[in-house]
Amino acid sequence: MYGYEKTAPAIAVEESGSPAADGQETSAFSRREAKKLVQDLFTPKPMLYWADFLITVSIGYGFAALYLMAPAFSLIQIIAMLLSGLALFRVGIFIHELVHREEASMIGFHIAWNLLVGMPLLMHSFLYRNHLDHHHPRKFGTPADGEYLPLGSAPLRETALYFAQVPILPIMAAFRFLILVPLSFLNPRWRRWLLECRSSYAIDPYYRRTIPSTERLDLWAALDLLGFVWVVGSLTLILGGVITWTTIGLLYCLAIWTIGLNWIRTLAAHRFMNEGGNMTYEEQVEDSLTIGGHSLLSYLLFPIGLRYHTLHHLFPLMPYHSMGEAHRRLMNGLPEDSVYRKTIVPGLVAVLRDLLRHASLAGKAGRNPMQVWRHPETATYAR
Repeated sequence: MYGYEKTAPAIAVEESGSPAADGQETSAFSRREAKKLVQDLFTPKPMLYWADFLITVSIGYGFAALYLMAPAFSLIQIIAMLLSGLALFRVGIFIHELVHREEASMIGFHIAWNLLVGMPLLMHSFLYRNHLDHHHPRKFGTPADGEYLPLGSAPLRETALYFAQVPILPIMAAFRFLILVPLSFLNPRWRRWLLECRSSYAIDPYYRRTIPSTERLDLWAALDLLGFVWVVGSLTLILGGVITWTTIGLLYCLAIWTIGLNWIRTLAAHRFMNEGGNMTYEEQVEDSLTIGGHSLLSYLLFPIGLRYHTLHHLFPLMPYHSMGEAHRRLMNGLPEDSVYRKTIVPGLVAVLRDLLRHASLAGKAGRNPMQVWRHPETATYAR
């Protein structure tokens, strides 16, 4: 469906972008046996998606309005900002579901999310189609995967640079839609460069995505133009004095808070120890993490099923509302020595502590695999 060639390193790739063919897996972990335990949980419940989405987006925008109207630096303003950011973070994470959910029953949800969230926040769903590379067995964990950086194997300064991206992302998004989008339509080569190099919501600033031949470039262009109109309209209101620069500053702070939550959450998705080479299926599973426990922090920072990230890599097409039950079945049905159990960590603090410890050791050893990401042309992964 997405234009990936079928390959078979440790597993194959189905046309949906999910781990494939049950016969092509390591003997130490049987995806076939795991799937038998959860095979009735793959049907999405559109009404649940709609209810969750509409409630969450109402909370996000409602508290954002209260945040903008409250007295400066008041307790009400601070609480409203925190709650709005958490809700907008959660509703933004639905973009992850959109990439994997292309059933006819979800088309309306795709449209509503893009109009109510994607456009206002300058993150329409086509900008996250690069996520499919994250599920490609020969790209995962390499420079061809925009959602992977070897932060656990690189010095601490690389983690600092990772977080340094956060404050400039809103500015880059506005610049993309206001300047780069209209310019890209003047020349096909410029348009191709924009789509490949400046159109991905990824953590790797050096990432260059491959555009499949089957990509709906017409829909992508329409969403880009809507984003351009949105930014131009907002700028007109600012210059006309309808929206004050104080309001823009407040919205910028809210954006930083919301993006920062996702940047922190991302660090607990994987161990980020791979140094650029291809990984076996079992290595990919073991590199992913499952957040255990029932703390409030875990529920807030890992919404829409993201705490079960290992499970998501096993079955990318499983809807988020089924993941809790699927995890319980796997824990009850898989053998005690299953690699799946090795992916469970007690919480975010434990993950960050482990990542920073490994990064500190890498710094002392003078190793920095980030050079492979900065110069991907030297990498040996399969493109």
